Amino acid sequence: MGLYSHHIFPRLMDWVMAGEEFRRLRTDLLSGLHGEVLELGIGTGLNLPHYPKTITWLHAVDPANLLPKIVTERSTRQSFPIRIQHVTAESLPYDDRSFDFVVSTWTLCTIPDPVKALREVRRVLKPNGRFLFLEHGRSENEKIAVWQDRLNPVQNIIGCGCNLNRKIDHIIAQAGLKLMTLDRFQMQSVPRLGGAMYKGTASRPD
Repeated sequence: MGLYSHHIFPRLMDWVMAGEEFRRLRTDLLSGLHGEVLELGIGTGLNLPHYPKTITWLHAVDPANLLPKIVTERSTRQSFPIRIQHVTAESLPYDDRSFDFVVSTWTLCTIPDPVKALREVRRVLKPNGRFLFLEHGRSENEKIAVWQDRLNPVQNIIGCGCNLNRKIDHIIAQAGLKLMTLDRFQMQSVPRLGGAMYKGTASRPD
């Protein structure tokens, strides 16, 4: 699994998720950011070109060090400083109330304990900070959801920990974050089992 998970799978996902619809969704989510930003699960750095120049610092965490040469190349093209730490989202190495924004895109599906990770997000957000998310998860169509449940064990293996059937809005609420906006839609370029999307913003409850 080492060769597959560290080389084959990251290259495959980097190619798939660099597609036009993915790019449009990333730009739409990230265009209004400013100040100090934290990204959960930077992966191969596909979000980097979509961050605006109004960011003063981008911090990122990811337990995996995927395609480091590609990530370095994408990082050096940006106008803002970037610091990546290879740690888990369940234990963020930052002070309370540090960030104006925390971003998660196609990441909550793979975090082993997403509720714990989002409790950490709540901790490190500034009082007026925002959590922005763009995630795939459990479909609103019950027939599709049944197949997501059936195929999830297989997806977990071939997707290196990815889960098809997580209820992203429920996870956010369980972590104590307050949903401000939520858009549910189906990606057109992705099979329905993996293209049921949750896009929105959440805040600290205080």
